[in-house]
Amino acid sequence: MQLKTYRSRAAFTLVEIMIVVAIIGLLAAIAVPNFVRSRETAQLTNIYNNLRLVDSFKDQWALENRKASNAVPTEADLAPYFKNGKFPRPIVGESYELGTVNESSRASLPPNVTLNGMPGPFTSEGPLDDGF
Repeated sequence: MQLKTYRSRAAFTLVEIMIVVAIIGLLAAIAVPNFVRSRETAQLTNIYNNLRLVDSFKDQWALENRKASNAVPTEADLAPYFKNGKFPRPIVGESYELGTVNESSRASLPPNVTLNGMPGPFTSEGPLDDGF
């Protein structure tokens, strides 16, 4: 008489797979908001840096062209000071208001857009509080 030998195959049960999927889902739920917040912080930092550069280049433009402190440069006037001779393109669709040489430039976000919960407008020193 011949005995049948059964080999036990190593496999995961449905419960084990469900537990692993639940853990991965929990970790994703924790990580995704942090990624979104980090992305918004990086975008806001980039906007602040653009504003800082615009303010610096306004001063440089005024000195090189002997302009008064109340002169208003255009984007075309400042473009040669930027890398590749181009004014920086918007990060999230913001618009830049250059203003005069002696005042800070402003960046306004499009409607319904906030970065880190702040709707703007922003200057190189930080967000403006226009009474909103």
